[in-house]
Amino acid sequence: MKRTDWAKDEIESLKQEGRYIPIRTIGSPQGPYVRIESDTYLNMCSNNYLGFANHPDIRRAAIEAIEKYGVGAGAVRSIAGTIDLHRQLEEKVAEFKHMEGAVVYQGGLLANIAAVPVLVNKQDVVFSEELNHASIIDAVRLSSARKYVYKHMDMDDLERNLKEHRREGKKALIISDGVFSMDGDITPLKEITELGERYDAMVYVDDAHGEGVLGDHGRGIVDHFHLSDRVDVEMGTFSKALGSMGGFVSGSSSLMDLMKQRSRPFLFSSALNAGDTAAVMKAISILEHDDTPLKRLWSNAEKLKNELADFGFDTGKSKTPITPVMIGSEKKTLELSQLLYKEYKIFASPIVYPTVPRGTARIRLMPSAAHSPDDISIATEAFRKAGRSLGIIS
Repeated sequence: MKRTDWAKDEIESLKQEGRYIPIRTIGSPQGPYVRIESDTYLNMCSNNYLGFANHPDIRRAAIEAIEKYGVGAGAVRSIAGTIDLHRQLEEKVAEFKHMEGAVVYQGGLLANIAAVPVLVNKQDVVFSEELNHASIIDAVRLSSARKYVYKHMDMDDLERNLKEHRREGKKALIISDGVFSMDGDITPLKEITELGERYDAMVYVDDAHGEGVLGDHGRGIVDHFHLSDRVDVEMGTFSKALGSMGGFVSGSSSLMDLMKQRSRPFLFSSALNAGDTAAVMKAISILEHDDTPLKRLWSNAEKLKNELADFGFDTGKSKTPITPVMIGSEKKTLELSQLLYKEYKIFASPIVYPTVPRGTARIRLMPSAAHSPDDISIATEAFRKAGRSLGIIS
């Protein structure tokens, strides 16, 4: 008997409760269609918003960088891992975001874990959105700051917390997702910024799902609300709309300099490789000069939501291309996902507890600029047939 045999019971419990998620293995590039095992599936659950993950010019930029710099940075950035591409990307990100400076990290999760403990510590206080991403929750824990959680999108509750608890900390930080990844709604950043100014609290927004989706040419949520001179820190990822890998934080030049001196993922984890770095720079360059993919993404999202609604599906309150198909029952959600996969060759993963609260299980659809209008109709028609056969819609 092994000391880890308890894991078998945990797995069996997940299966009985309808919360065991099958993990599919893809054998092709990310795109509107993917190869899984021996079949081709219409891909409706990737974060590849703009279709950049397999863009020929972006691939070429990565290949050329690997040929010049190799496949790994070889060290942490503070010792020997910083290459000129890292500095060029940070300058490009800062310019693109209309910020003074930026620091590039190996991923979005690491960017949050890097930045928050530099901004606040046990002498300080954090006001965190109820539905913030797990990486924000973990980052706040690592900071040791006192935390108060305000209700989702509720500015009255945020102000109540600020009134009651702001004086408990030397510094204060309000932190929120920009676009909430499970529901697709957008945080009221203008109101948050006004409260930050009123109560002397820094404002930090995680724009992982707004990058390349919101704002002029995909500059993100801060640009969307015209707040680049008022938001203290904007964080984002390169692994979704930009199609590559990595993350960043942007803000004042002095704060970004401090990040390089104190943030642990910068100091203790090897640098982002050259191929990904060059790919991101090329992706940003494409967006700067051509917003056609962005417009195509939004057109596909509108078509997807309208057709699903016409068939009787509940797609929640999304204000972005993220399209949650609300089911409620976790077992029924898994059944729908499996039926779509097996009978209709639609790859659409289920989202269940603990990723979302109990009773709010859903299939989260992610349209892409790479999808054609026909692809969207194929997906919605499959949902109509599968939903009716399972009694989800009439």
